[in-house]
Amino acid sequence: MDEGPAGRIILSKTEDRDKEPSTLGEYSICSWILTILSYILVFFTLPLSACLCIKVVQEYERAVIFRLGRLLPGGARGPGIFFIIPCIDSYKKVDLRVVSFDVPPQEILSKDSVTVAVDAVVYFRISNATVSVTNVEDASRSTKLLAQTTLRNILGTRTLAEMLSDRENISHQMQSTLDEATDPWGVKVERVEVKDVRLPVQLQRAMAAEAEATREAGAKVIAAEGEQKASRALREAAEVIAESPCAIQLRYLQTLNSISAEKNSTIIFPFPIELLHRLLPSSSSSSASTPKLVDKMS
Repeated sequence: MDEGPAGRIILSKTEDRDKEPSTLGEYSICSWILTILSYILVFFTLPLSACLCIKVVQEYERAVIFRLGRLLPGGARGPGIFFIIPCIDSYKKVDLRVVSFDVPPQEILSKDSVTVAVDAVVYFRISNATVSVTNVEDASRSTKLLAQTTLRNILGTRTLAEMLSDRENISHQMQSTLDEATDPWGVKVERVEVKDVRLPVQLQRAMAAEAEATREAGAKVIAAEGEQKASRALREAAEVIAESPCAIQLRYLQTLNSISAEKNSTIIFPFPIELLHRLLPSSSSSSASTPKLVDKMS
């Protein structure tokens, strides 16, 4: 016989096992006696006792029955009619429909040290009625509390940009995490959606100013590129007109046509530049001869 710690543990376990049959035997005898007495009482009080024995659950419900504090074999009952013994049986109805609830706004410090308030909505249902009753006190409340902590833990590892642009992946990660954690409770998380990410007012103003500055810079760049393309086109047009002197006259006629189409009373007559060049020498010579005439007259 082993005298070490392991031997003592094994010995204690065997002693506990030896004690279990007598306890179970005593409990089983008492349970049988109470069960027989309950059946006799129900039989002698018929048909009044039938109102207490017959129960009905809806299509979306299941009934978990306990007899003398122990779960009855066979799992949850329903939908439809099931029977209980009023004296020794107790049951609990479980709703299998999908339940939705709003996760209260959580103040979260993001990975890049920005405080935001995030809220979400969670959709879940009971997948195993028996486990949801026996393994957890309140499956719905436990799932709601777990959703809040999961939301804080997951978003605490993300930056603000990821929260705003990568909501779908965050929702899928939350769903898988919640589904894995609530599986021992008999709960199935169907869907998780991040509703809103609320930023501080000062941060909203800073982001709006940054976005406005970015748009203005982009507009200036686009305008400068347009001016550059327009100047190149004008240069090419000037070269074409310089090669053909008649082109300027055609352009002049086209301009007059467009002005007359708008019903304007103003008509512009261009003055040829070549004529100015011809008149300039004559005007300069006349101005030079005028002083001579004045001298002769004097």
